[in-house]
Order: sequence, then structure tokens, then C-alpha cells
Amino acid sequence: MITAPLPSKEVKRQKAVESYKLLDTLPEQDYDIITTLVASICKVPISLVTLLDGNRNFLKSTLGIAMTESSRDTSFCSHAIVSTDDIFEIEDARLDPRFENNPLVKEHSAIFYAGVPLINQDGYALGTLCVFDSKPRKLEPEQRVALITLAKQVMNLFEARRNNLVLTEIKDELQQRNALLRDFAGIVSHDMKMPLANMIITSDILKAKYGKVMDEQGISYLKNLKNSSLKLSDYITGILNHYESDNDDGVDEEFGLYHLLEDIIELLNINLACDINFPEDDVQLHCNRIALEQVLLNLIGNSLKYNDKEEIIIDIKCDKVDDMYHFYVTDNGMGIPEDKLNTIFDLFTIIGNVDRNGNTGNGIGLSTVRKLVKTLGGDIEVTSELGKYTTFHFTIDDKS
Repeated sequence: MITAPLPSKEVKRQKAVESYKLLDTLPEQDYDIITTLVASICKVPISLVTLLDGNRNFLKSTLGIAMTESSRDTSFCSHAIVSTDDIFEIEDARLDPRFENNPLVKEHSAIFYAGVPLINQDGYALGTLCVFDSKPRKLEPEQRVALITLAKQVMNLFEARRNNLVLTEIKDELQQRNALLRDFAGIVSHDMKMPLANMIITSDILKAKYGKVMDEQGISYLKNLKNSSLKLSDYITGILNHYESDNDDGVDEEFGLYHLLEDIIELLNINLACDINFPEDDVQLHCNRIALEQVLLNLIGNSLKYNDKEEIIIDIKCDKVDDMYHFYVTDNGMGIPEDKLNTIFDLFTIIGNVDRNGNTGNGIGLSTVRKLVKTLGGDIEVTSELGKYTTFHFTIDDKS
């Protein structure tokens, strides 16, 4: 018996094998289907998906044998992965000096073997898709094509698994970072809110106590101090709300849309000339009411703030299509520049418009809206024309 030489760059090849995290995993139907199919096509009793690992040959999928691994020294697959042929084929192992006295030949009647190396995109042979028979034979041309084709499919499954692993790791890392940012936002909010509140109160006290002896410039300084403090306080609150929007409590309930909108209008305490048109029908909703309230509160609030018309008109529509609610919030306000439509939901993106009071936004609200809509199982988009209208269309999942 002749032991197969190690592949060149064996250390890197071994790391590649380990990167797929398939070693010592349980059988999976996707691979078992392929071994069943290749055995039928090649008309053999045994077919395997293997991975060469250290001193062993791990059998990821087997048909015709009950083993889960074998010695790499005696493995036919260890020869296949260093072969330069598309298929490593042994018609009669008893006549091949490489397999003389091989226990697989002597004790298990492994006479015929054909294996296709499973080569990843970096060029490393991870293992094989192979077949065995207990009698001498030779593959037909169509069987060779099928074996090579199905080996590529096995490799596709390997790559899909590794890609999913990478995506899962990235997702976990992002969640960890987001948790850290959320904690940081909470700490900042706690540590800065009180000093800001003190600054706001102090500016009011100074104005009330010393306003009569201060000139216009002094009064202006106090006003700017208070406005800046209020703006910074709102900014911090927005950041905290943005990260807290990840904490979906998952409480779904049934409620009427009209009642929700009435509560929102009451919260907004509108003192402008405004006409808010409800949907024609009072749609009965089944979802997370708190999250939906935050979405509509933000969108309707923006329609009020970023509107330069004497009479503000806001149209709200809601339709149910299949298992999704479709909401539309349209206003006759300032509109959004076309070059900002694709980025308006990104965190800290500011379109440049000032609101009715001359203040600029902080680029947090709409990013939070999108996160909330995502937690509700939907998506959001915007259409707009400068000076004429803006329509936010978002969907949420019906939980009934």
C-alpha cells in the first residue's frame, strides 16, 4: 500500500476545510439527496461526500455504509484530492500497487472507486464526491459527466453554508455593536439631560430675575442659550429613541385606526390651520400599536413642521392587501429634493430644509421610523416633488 502524499499548502487547505464548519456535523438531506442520485446514475452500491481532515476522512453523507469516518492513510479520497484529473478512477484496486494490502480492499471489498475532488474557489481540494463498487468496472461517459456536475453542486452547498456563516457572524457583530451604542446613548442621555435641564431652567430664571436690567443683546444671549439647550436635548432624545427602537416588545393587539389617529392628533396638540383627512374606512388593525403610533406620530409631525403653506393638508390612507397593511401619509408641504430621496432614511441625513420655525432637523427621526417599520415586518418608501407634496408609503404585517 502507498500512502497518498499531502497536498501542497496542506496547512492552508486544512484551514479551508475547517472554515465551512462541516466536520462532525450530522447528515443533511441536501447532501443525502446527491449521494442517492449519484449512486443511482452510476449504478453502484456506495456513494459518499467526504472531507479530508487531519488524519481522517470525515464522511458527511453516506449511502451503502454505516461509517462516519475512516483513516486518511487508507483512504482512496486522499489520492483523489492530489490528482490532477477531473475524476480519480480506479477500475480494479486489487491490481493497483497504491492499494495493495489496503484494508478497505481486503476487508470491505472496495474494488472500484471514482471520486471527483471538491475544489473551493481558492483552489483547495476539501474532499470528494465519490462512489464505490465491490467489482471491477468503468464509468460510462454520461456517468462521468453526472459525477462531475453533482460534485459542483456539492461545492455550491458548501459555499452557501460558509456564506451563511459569514453573514451570521456579521449580523452578530453588528448586534453587539448596536447594543454598545444603545448603552452608550443611554449613558449620554442620563449624564447630559440633567445639566441641559439645569441650563434651560437657569436661563428662564435669569431672564425673569434680571430681564429688566439687561439690554436686548443680553436677552438674545439667554434666548440662544435656551434654544441651543433645547435643541441638544431633543437631539439626545432622538438618538436614544433610535437605538431603543430595536427593543420590540412584540405585543400585538387589535385596535381601530381612527382611535389611534385621534390619540396621535391629541398628542401633537396642533395649533395650526390644518386639515387632516382620515381614511374612508376605519380599518381594524392587528399589530404592535405602540410601534405603529411612533411611526405615524413622526410622519404626521414632519408633515406639520416641514410645511410652508397657509393651510396644511395631510391625507392618510390605509388599505389591506393580502396579509399586509399599506399606509400612505401625503402632505402639501415643502417637498424633498430628488437627490435626497435615496438617503433620507439614513441616520443623520439632513435634507437642508428648515421647518416652519426656522429650525433644521437632526437626521434621526426618519431613520428611527424605518427601523420601526422593519420590526413591524414591512418596508417604507417616499415620493416627493419640491414645493408640492411628499408621500410616505409604508407596509406592516397583519398579525391576526
